[in-house]
Amino acid sequence: MQDLSSLSGDREVEDWLAQGEPHAMAHALNRASSELRTEAMEALADDKAVRVFGLLEPGNQADILQTVEMATRQRLLEEMEPDDRARMLSRLPGETSETLLRELTPGERTMTRTVLGYPEHSAGRIMSPEFVRLTPRMTMAAALDEIRAGQTRAETVFVMPVADDDMHLLGTVDLSQIVLADPEMRIADLVTQDVPAVSVTDDQELVARLMKAADLMIVPVVEETNRLVGIITFDDAMEVLEFEEGEDFARTGAAEPVDGSYLSVSVMRLVRARIVWLSLLAVAGTLTVNVLNTFEDTLENVVTLALFIPLLIGIGGNAGAQSATTIVRALAISDVAPKDALRVAWREARTGFVMGLMLAVLAFVILSLIFDQPIALVVALTLIFICTFAALIGSLMPLTARVFSIDPAVFSAPFVTTIVDTSGLVIYFLVARLVLGV
Repeated sequence: MQDLSSLSGDREVEDWLAQGEPHAMAHALNRASSELRTEAMEALADDKAVRVFGLLEPGNQADILQTVEMATRQRLLEEMEPDDRARMLSRLPGETSETLLRELTPGERTMTRTVLGYPEHSAGRIMSPEFVRLTPRMTMAAALDEIRAGQTRAETVFVMPVADDDMHLLGTVDLSQIVLADPEMRIADLVTQDVPAVSVTDDQELVARLMKAADLMIVPVVEETNRLVGIITFDDAMEVLEFEEGEDFARTGAAEPVDGSYLSVSVMRLVRARIVWLSLLAVAGTLTVNVLNTFEDTLENVVTLALFIPLLIGIGGNAGAQSATTIVRALAISDVAPKDALRVAWREARTGFVMGLMLAVLAFVILSLIFDQPIALVVALTLIFICTFAALIGSLMPLTARVFSIDPAVFSAPFVTTIVDTSGLVIYFLVARLVLGV
């Protein structure tokens, strides 16, 4: 995809704005400076500007709306889908968000406020209140008329919810079924009733994973009385999964997720995303220093033991991180749950033991050729204990976090590594004292 920095001269920029494909243009603008994004939105033709704007990152959309001329801002804001608009406005200060809301037409303002009124990270926040609703008594011909009348604002018409006059959800029907059916047939004859619906308060990530697992193009969103209030489309669900997986990935590396393209984010924003966790881990790392200080006499008596400290804590940290990452992923896709803690712990402990035993045999053979056999035995036994302990801790911490409604990714690799490093040193020196008698 072409980068804006590769264009030279006003003529090339004009050609790019006129001929560029919206998706490629959005990708380039997400990586561009704030000034370039604003200039592009002002220069693009109305229809194309709306399409490109809708594909930008929410943070960049918010930035553009605060810098373009009022006429451009009102046009871009008005043409957004209510759920996309709500997602973007939630990133702005309350006063700025309210100012932009007041610029909307009454109908769009009402729908946007409705979406914003639901809890953050709930299904209601990503649903579209604009959809074509069919009734069971409609004929196919009447349904097609309804689709034609509402398709310009509806987010999708490929699959549509069916509800009665009181908006109680009855099921869904595919557009292809309507087109191919006899014009005099009723919607009630085609409605699929076993399609899952979700509540407005359900967690976004769970809804998105449901849609992916069930291969659903839309999922109806209902309130407590089974009253239909909106739909969630597959593309919005995939955006949620992409964000959640990015968030988990960032936190397993002891950082907060960064909103927006990496190249468009300031250095200070990157620092803020990383420094808090790095500081916490630095404080936690002082435990390792305390352990070394406690066993200072043991190190003075057998200086050779110090040679293997980096090896042992490195292997232990990696073993714990492997286990934690595996369980975080299993929790994310609902493969395991906190109630499976004993089964998971037993499984991971055995896995860690077998890995430790294999490494111990290899280490004992190699180290016996270079050092005394007692030293080789200390390292070998420590590897068994450390790998078993690391796998056990790495599996239990994410499960414990889920019980307390804490993001399991926060308690994965970085914290597990710190804990295992400290505990691994204690195990190492205790084994050394036992085997070497120091």
